[in-house]
Amino acid sequence: MPLDKIVVKGAREHNLKNIDVSIPRDKLVVITGASGSGKSSLAFDTIYAEGQRRYMESLSAYARQFLGRMEKPDVDYIEGLSPSISIDQKGASRNPRSTVGTTTEIYDYLRLLFARAGHPHCPECGREITMQTVEQIVDTVKALPENAKIMVMGPLIKDRKGEHQAIFKELRKSGYARVRIDGGIRELNDDIELDKKKKHRIEVIVDRLVIGHSDTQSRLADSIETALKLGEGTVLVAVIDGPEYMFSEKFACPDCGISLGEIEPRSFSFNSPHGACPDCTGLGVKMEFDPDLVIPNKKLTLAEGAINPYQWQTWYFSQLEDVARRYEFSLNTPVEQLTPEQLEVVLYGEGGEKFKMKNRFGKTREYTAGFEGVIPRLDRLWKDSESEGVRSGIARYMVANPCQTCGGKRLKPEALGVLIDGRHIAEISAMSVVDSLEWVERLAADDTPLSEREVLIARQILKELRSRLGFLKDVGLDYLSVDRGSATLSGGESQRIRLATQIGSGLMGVLYICDEPTVGLHPADDSRLIQTLLRLRDLGNSIIVVEHDEAMMRAADWIVDLGPGSGEHGGHIMVSGPLSEVLECRHSITGQYLSGRKTIPLPAHRRPGIGREMVIRGARQNNLKNIDVHIPLGRLVSITGVSGSGKSTLVNEILFKKMAQAFNGAREKPGDHDGIDGLEYIDKVIAIDQSPIGRTPRSNPATYTGAFTPIRDIFATVPEARVRGYNSGRFSFNVKGGRCEACSGEGFIEIEMQFLPDVTVPCEVCHGQRYSREVLDIRFKGQNIADVLNMTVDHALDFFTNVPSIKNKLKSMHDVGLGYIRLGQPAPTLSGGEAQRIKLATELARRPSGHTLYILDEPTTGLSFDDVAALLKVMQRLVDAGNSVVVIEHQLDIIKNADWIVDLGPGAGHRGGEIVAAGTPEEIAQVKASATGEYLKKVLK
Repeated sequence: MPLDKIVVKGAREHNLKNIDVSIPRDKLVVITGASGSGKSSLAFDTIYAEGQRRYMESLSAYARQFLGRMEKPDVDYIEGLSPSISIDQKGASRNPRSTVGTTTEIYDYLRLLFARAGHPHCPECGREITMQTVEQIVDTVKALPENAKIMVMGPLIKDRKGEHQAIFKELRKSGYARVRIDGGIRELNDDIELDKKKKHRIEVIVDRLVIGHSDTQSRLADSIETALKLGEGTVLVAVIDGPEYMFSEKFACPDCGISLGEIEPRSFSFNSPHGACPDCTGLGVKMEFDPDLVIPNKKLTLAEGAINPYQWQTWYFSQLEDVARRYEFSLNTPVEQLTPEQLEVVLYGEGGEKFKMKNRFGKTREYTAGFEGVIPRLDRLWKDSESEGVRSGIARYMVANPCQTCGGKRLKPEALGVLIDGRHIAEISAMSVVDSLEWVERLAADDTPLSEREVLIARQILKELRSRLGFLKDVGLDYLSVDRGSATLSGGESQRIRLATQIGSGLMGVLYICDEPTVGLHPADDSRLIQTLLRLRDLGNSIIVVEHDEAMMRAADWIVDLGPGSGEHGGHIMVSGPLSEVLECRHSITGQYLSGRKTIPLPAHRRPGIGREMVIRGARQNNLKNIDVHIPLGRLVSITGVSGSGKSTLVNEILFKKMAQAFNGAREKPGDHDGIDGLEYIDKVIAIDQSPIGRTPRSNPATYTGAFTPIRDIFATVPEARVRGYNSGRFSFNVKGGRCEACSGEGFIEIEMQFLPDVTVPCEVCHGQRYSREVLDIRFKGQNIADVLNMTVDHALDFFTNVPSIKNKLKSMHDVGLGYIRLGQPAPTLSGGEAQRIKLATELARRPSGHTLYILDEPTTGLSFDDVAALLKVMQRLVDAGNSVVVIEHQLDIIKNADWIVDLGPGAGHRGGEIVAAGTPEEIAQVKASATGEYLKKVLK
């Protein structure tokens, strides 16, 4: 009889306290609790890790050596495990070629649809291309210039690897004398050897003719027919020392003489040379120099160093002086006062005679005899330099602009000329998911624009497209476009994309483990995601969700609540059972909030602010509809709206990037807008997101917050350290001198075990303490430097209570609810929410100016109700000090405590980008058109 539960006995991974728990199978189970209470340790590091390990062990020893290996989690045993799939927030590809469409296979089906049911059109004249007969091909060739020498060839191999000896043997038998291989003509009598690892193109030369000669007329038709047979419907006619023409019995434009090769799915792939735009190689963008980055401050004169790359290069000004005399301007004139012609010559040079010569690297480059111009010179240096440092320095003045050849569509003109229902594939990809779905359903409807034959061909493809697009819509991603780059997706969006892909697989009996899938979702979008998870459960799967969202908990079949606190104070099961048991559990903090016994209160009053405001004028980046947004200063301002309504575009792409340019000298261009008024009322901008504080174990909370430097300074002042001549550098585990050289300061050594999991063992010399024995002899108040790094923030706060430089930094971490983490905890083990709060603590520890703008992007990610309350106190403290806080947020407890709300919408994607309402929470709750207002009504009561 199959088990109906997953039974975990003796789980001790990380901070779990030898816990036993039973989780029902084929249910939606939420694991919740305070941040750092052990939720991920139970779900991912214990249950998922054991499921993966058992799968690995079922494979042969040979197969295992090629796969990622997993260690056995610290648990006595687990019963009732199914094959497990982890869907976390760390899977978004950073590859610029990866898109929503390629990740979900939607684009693959679109390529197949356009290849099989598309109507090709001439990229020149736009006329639909039809099949081409032998007579039409002959007529086109005969129209070539008189006496042109041509070769008629039959294409045999197109970009295929191999030696292809069988083909050469067959051609010799058939009496052919020559072939063209990779552009070079070879005699078939020669011994031809090809590299089997490289792709090759092979054409057999059927005939060589001269246009206009008497024997050409009779031979041409026969040669083309023969070549068409050999080339399976295609023939290549090459003019000697001239252009080449590809003809096909299938598609050709009789007006322009343009002939297309066979249309295949790869013809629409921007990751293949067969479909990618040759100019941008399928990226859709090209790196180009931006005049606004080269001359960022046009109020400066050229003499004052307005040209940023050449601020300190006086040699360049001798050339500029000569240009200034000829074009009648002064180097002491502000750049903004130069005429367009004068600025043009400074940036792009003057038209002089072009000449070619070799540079110092032996490359032949084109030069201009006259003044070269700043941007052409930068371009030449960027292309010529073999130093990555020089190239990266120059690249700071470049931006990714849409490719001029393809208009950012990534594909060749031939691919963009293939239409279905009057649209090409890039148009469909640029649509939002919901609009693409409407288009697909129109093709599948009774009044379809497709022909009867095309309907038969496309039926199965359309079914797959409807299914995949429908799943994306169901998980709340209907606002994304199919061509949206994976690198631009948030962790929550990429997780929900993978979730939608899994639903499409239709698997049964699988254990899915998700990490906060509601991240980035507005409460209005929660219900669709929950319904999707319930549907996945109803297929016969078990769903475990690590989550803090109240709606998700109320919809769950079972809740496991960990606690009571974080870190060492967590790792216990507070309650495990249905919602009713959690609500009744008195010692469960989660139960107290869900039952209403404990709440995050409303503020006593809304701040009036300082009477100043910033105004973002004409914001129109992405889906923003040319809006003016007023942000009052001296207040806690929440930017709200459904997912995809334009919040991140407004705050991160426009507001922050513009302010980073103004205050930090950042080079990234802000999104499209007219300007921002009121910057003079701010003296600093700080953006705090959830990116890691470091990607190696050497980075930790102590190093990031700057607390480690004064800690090392204190150890260097200990009398024994002074006697030995130790400075603060001796107490760093990153440099030679004080660290343990056996493990290079890592504290552990990894032993490779081939087909078994790699074993990580403490260093035998330092026993995991990272330092040499001599350094560990130095003690401050009875503790050595390794003991201090192993302290929790709260313990260290007591230990260093009389050292203000350290105490202030530790106190700020304590205030944001991070008293449980250890000072030396490796950065990769911190959650996104913890990393964000460490950044917030770092800023809190700095001396406040009272005129700082703090920008926070969904800071409640990974936080429980109690953690949100602690974070809210910190944010209120920042505003009370006279600063301004702008927060992008969906969490209603944060929104209801805001002094001012800017609500965007009303929908997502092209249906969003407008200001639905702006005002206090009470005012927003009265706006019927606001989805945020509907939910605020309930919590304001």
